[in-house]
Amino acid sequence: MVGEISIKDVHKKFPNTDPTKEDIVALNGFSLDIKPGSFVSLIGPSGCGKSTLLRIIGGLDKATKGELFLDGKEIRKPGSDRGFAFQGSNLFPWLTVEKNIAFGLKARHIYKEQKDAVAEYIKLVGLEGFEKSYPHQLSGGMQQRASLARALVGHPSVLLLDEPLGALDAFTRMNLQDEIIEIWKKHNMTMLMVTHDVDEAIYMSDQVVVMSARPSKVEAIIDINLPRPRARAQDTFQEYRSRILNVLNLGGKVDEVEYYL
Repeated sequence: MVGEISIKDVHKKFPNTDPTKEDIVALNGFSLDIKPGSFVSLIGPSGCGKSTLLRIIGGLDKATKGELFLDGKEIRKPGSDRGFAFQGSNLFPWLTVEKNIAFGLKARHIYKEQKDAVAEYIKLVGLEGFEKSYPHQLSGGMQQRASLARALVGHPSVLLLDEPLGALDAFTRMNLQDEIIEIWKKHNMTMLMVTHDVDEAIYMSDQVVVMSARPSKVEAIIDINLPRPRARAQDTFQEYRSRILNVLNLGGKVDEVEYYL
């Protein structure tokens, strides 16, 4: 089974815009092992390095120090074995849904061999009938579905999700949570998601990794042992919620809150 991620003592520094001050340390010795086929969520304070870590795994950025491996091979650059879905859909506005989804296949010169996959993933995300539509003609939820299809069409072993549902209304968000879970179960891929929503992390994940404030490290790893589909109102769900909030120091009154849920 593919999709095993190993993160070993990763550090990441950014130059300070003020040359008289020290560099900004986003990640400080971050280590984590992710099992193949698992669904893992990263949660923590704003600015703690969650998205930075995702970009490093995706090969879009480089660690200052440390090593990352996917299925035993060191991650040095982007690859077709990793799909990426962002908070905004990031669709090309001048391309139709169909052409947006096909873009990666054409860039890799494999469109002729895999063009049937475009229709397959359009159907998978519920966009049949909108193949010729442009992004501005779609709702926010439909744009995000198209973005997911574009990330999935290349059959990656890992899907990296950077707050993919953060800009959506509550009802659309919950519907897409279920759709992402169904995609994950059907394709048996590893999913790693950044979210600020504690309930979303518990509802979707096998494991929730709580990150500390910057410079970030692993504060806690919480396995979510709940059957699917999950009921948000059940007592055990709320127990996990309280546990995570306590790790985040949000279980009671605090003077300053750097988080939003």
